[in-house]
Amino acid sequence: MQVKTTRFGVVDIADDKVITFPQGLLGFPDHRRYCLLEPGDEACFFWLQSLDEPALAFVVTDPARFFKDYEVPIRAEQAESLNIDKIEDAQVFVIVNKVGEMLTANLQGPLLINTLNLSGQQLVLADKRWSTRHTLMQVGIEEKQAATA
Repeated sequence: MQVKTTRFGVVDIADDKVITFPQGLLGFPDHRRYCLLEPGDEACFFWLQSLDEPALAFVVTDPARFFKDYEVPIRAEQAESLNIDKIEDAQVFVIVNKVGEMLTANLQGPLLINTLNLSGQQLVLADKRWSTRHTLMQVGIEEKQAATA
């Protein structure tokens, strides 16, 4: 299928790559169909592009690449609603934001996706170790160094 996006123009997406969030995402309950756009084979950041709204896309990443001790406890009813039988069939992503010169991750609201049927759900964690703006990394260092040289 062809998907119109404001960032990437028209993108071809295979029907079997559509991720469905039956309840939508927090703040976007009416937008339920998304696809994951990968900028390259070695990328650690991806775009979660809405198929229903061309201007709606989120930068996401696998939090395990940045936080070795980050775990998402999956309650039985969440696993059941997503038809997850084995934890290996689940993929976790977190939404990334740029705040000033920092990239932050919403570790309190991870996205849990069943990799077999591509259904997903945004969870809300109560663990206070993690925040909605947990620092990932600083950006723009090279630009600042070049400007001062």
